[in-house]
Amino acid sequence: MIFAWFDASEAKKFGGDLAKFFLERVPRAIDKSDKQFAQKVDAALAKMLVQIVQFTREHSLNTYKKAQLANEFKWTLLDAGIPPDYADDITKWLTQKVG
Repeated sequence: MIFAWFDASEAKKFGGDLAKFFLERVPRAIDKSDKQFAQKVDAALAKMLVQIVQFTREHSLNTYKKAQLANEFKWTLLDAGIPPDYADDITKWLTQKVG
C-alpha cells in the first residue's frame, strides 16, 4: 500500500505526453511578443487544461506524484530546446493547474 504512494509512473508518463502535446502545437522559435505565438500558446494551454482536469479526476495525485509529473514535463520541454525561463513559466502554470 505504501509503495503505491511512490508509484508515479502514470504521472510521469502524463507529464511527458503533455509536454509533447504542447511542443506539437507551439513553434520552437519563441517570440513572446508575437501575437500569433501568443494565440497558439493560449489555444494549446486551453486544450492542455482539459486533459489535466480529466487526468486529475481519474488519478489520485499526492505531492510526490505531482512533483514527478511537473519534473517530467519540464525536462521534456528542456530536452526539446525550449529556453529554461520559458520552460519554468509553463511548468509553473502546470503545477498551479494540477495542484
